[in-house]
Amino acid sequence: MRYEVIYQDITPNEYIHLRVSSGLSPKNLMAATIGLANSLCCVVVLDKDDADRIIGMGRLVGDGACHCQVVDICVLPEYQGQGFGKMIMTKLNEFIEENIPESCYINLIADGEAYRLYEKYGFKEVWPKSRGMGYVKK
Repeated sequence: MRYEVIYQDITPNEYIHLRVSSGLSPKNLMAATIGLANSLCCVVVLDKDDADRIIGMGRLVGDGACHCQVVDICVLPEYQGQGFGKMIMTKLNEFIEENIPESCYINLIADGEAYRLYEKYGFKEVWPKSRGMGYVKK
């Protein structure tokens, strides 16, 4: 099999590269280092035909019991549209089902049309009951 989806930590530099190359907002080295060390779970897609090159990733962050968030779902542009996002979400969902208590609130922020993928894993819009909010520290 050419592609493998596994639980694997990545380096801060790999993380920064994947985010920026995939069109997500950049993170600095300090943020990447701290953030990755505090992941509950990190999933990567490896291209076995390209020296195990990491072509996509996703993470689960949070306290692991009451509140968790799916973050950093990204795939390099030349591999997008081939089902790798679904593979990443399936692997993260396996981790959730096997390791996270039933009452845990798991959320995510869906960019653009990505909500269509996340709906397949049980995620639903929370509006109007709740409103997602955020800001980036500058």
